[in-house]
Amino acid sequence: MRTLVLPFDQASIEQASTLIRAGELVAFPTETVYGLGARADQASAVRKIFEAKGRPSTNPLIVHVADVEAAAALAAEFPPEAERLAEAFWPGPLTLVLKCRAGAVAGEVTAFGPTIALRVPAAPVARVLLSVCRVPIAAPSANRSTSISPTTAAHVVKSLGGRIALVLDGGPCEHGIESTIVDLSGLPAKGATLLRPGAVPIASLRRVVAVDDPGALLVSTRERAPAPGMSERHYAPRASLVVVPEDEAAPLLAAKRGLGLLVGAIVRPRQGSFAPPVEILPEGPEGYAARLYAALHRLDDAGCSQIVVAAPPSEPGWEAVHDRLRRAAASPQETGIAEASSVVVAE
Repeated sequence: MRTLVLPFDQASIEQASTLIRAGELVAFPTETVYGLGARADQASAVRKIFEAKGRPSTNPLIVHVADVEAAAALAAEFPPEAERLAEAFWPGPLTLVLKCRAGAVAGEVTAFGPTIALRVPAAPVARVLLSVCRVPIAAPSANRSTSISPTTAAHVVKSLGGRIALVLDGGPCEHGIESTIVDLSGLPAKGATLLRPGAVPIASLRRVVAVDDPGALLVSTRERAPAPGMSERHYAPRASLVVVPEDEAAPLLAAKRGLGLLVGAIVRPRQGSFAPPVEILPEGPEGYAARLYAALHRLDDAGCSQIVVAAPPSEPGWEAVHDRLRRAAASPQETGIAEASSVVVAE
């Protein structure tokens, strides 16, 4: 299959909409990462997502819709907590897990479970596409399963070229890291629960509703996950990845060939200049997160056998970055993935 890459305009949106309505796959940018979209109400279309990504069928998909009304129509119930979070953060990078209305989407979308993950994206390309398609779009990240999420059209082509019909190129994604996922399906017996930290900080959520944070949730690929992004190894480069204290990063780079270095800007004045391949990310958590995946892509493309990451600050607001680095550094042997790696995570 030839994969077309088209700039975002009215003609490309019409072409993308025609393909999605016909049951084909289209990659498009959201404000978080590029998504791999298929109509969520057609089982044969949704199965193509799992085939293209090599994604376990136990890992459910996020369904993107145009507005709150469309989200509520797919849920069995839309509690007051969902209404408050939607009013505060939609359109935007927040996903809500709710009880699914029977028959609302293909069973493959929910991994044949009782809940559905819903989001109203804010990115212009995604919003126009949903408006023209007039169908809910299931869209995980547009990359092979467990690999680095794509934040540009080029990243999508590198991972899925020849496997999908079309990539809509809307430029780099704004947040560069996946949506925050909150589970509301247990209400009222159970409170709101953070399933995945993301672009909306938990502190912002808690200004709207009470949210429990149980810490890193790990789900085996052999069991149904309550939401995407919960497998132990995820968001990972081809190179092995190790996270070390910031004062150990530069000496490791100097001591061994084949290493790449990723540090935050706050390290630079103390460590001096580094020889390439090096990626220096912004000091704050939002800027760091926005550029993290693109930096990992570049270090991978540079042929690094291992990527050394200077540990980011362990302060509020950095939860999503730590989550992604923790999962990217997980050993394939430990998680049952058949790839060679020698990863050690030093706290």
